[in-house]
Order: sequence, then C-alpha cells, then structure tokens
Amino acid sequence: MPLNITKIAFRSENVETLRAWLESHAGKGEARMTTRYLPKRVEEMAGGSLYWIHGHMIVGRSPIIGFQEAPEGRHWIRLEPRLIPVHARPKRAHQGWRYLEEKDAPADFGGDAEGADAMPPAMLGELSKLGLV
Repeated sequence: MPLNITKIAFRSENVETLRAWLESHAGKGEARMTTRYLPKRVEEMAGGSLYWIHGHMIVGRSPIIGFQEAPEGRHWIRLEPRLIPVHARPKRAHQGWRYLEEKDAPADFGGDAEGADAMPPAMLGELSKLGLV
C-alpha cells in the first residue's frame, strides 16, 4: 500500500481556490510544491497522494507523480494537477507535511461529487461523521 502525506493548503481561501491553482497547471502536466527536505520515506510514496488540509479538515487529495531536486537545495513534490474530493475528516494544522497511511486516509467521494465542493469543509465533515455523505 502506498504511503501518503498531508499538507496545509496554505494561501488558499477555500477549496475552490485550491482546485483552481492545481488546474491552472494542467497545461504543464503537473503542479509543483516546494519543500526544504525530501521525505525520508519517499520510496514508499510511489502511487500515493498529497491530502490537502483546509479549515482543519482534510478536503481532497492530489496524486503524487514523484519528487525532483529543485534549485537552492530544495525539492519539488510533483502532483497531478487535479483535486479529488474525499470524505472530509478533521485534521489539526501542522507545519510542513506528515505521513498518512493508506488505511487511515479518507475515502474518495464516489460518483458525482460536484455538490461536495460547494459545502463548507466543517459542514462536510459533520455530514461525513453522520454517514450522510
């Protein structure tokens, strides 16, 4: 099972601005996040995803394409330029990224998840806890 990571959607006002940022990189084939340190367990992340945290909730994921050395001793996390909605789950804020085992990762929304994007993350999380979405 692939290993995943979580990251705060820094500078995103809402889920839609995060989606717009990712999709704005579609022409390049990938979106890139810069990180100072390469994860120690990078080999385990083949086929994994970066799960985005917004408003203290995991709100979506972007599949990881890979990692690449960037200028000035940094590294790029190379992502597919799309946001896959997941069943929102509470997650405390943290700096940098954290590992997320596949068994602990929230499930993707099945079928048409268009309405999920319109809901505030906190409301979506509460509805998920109740099993309504």
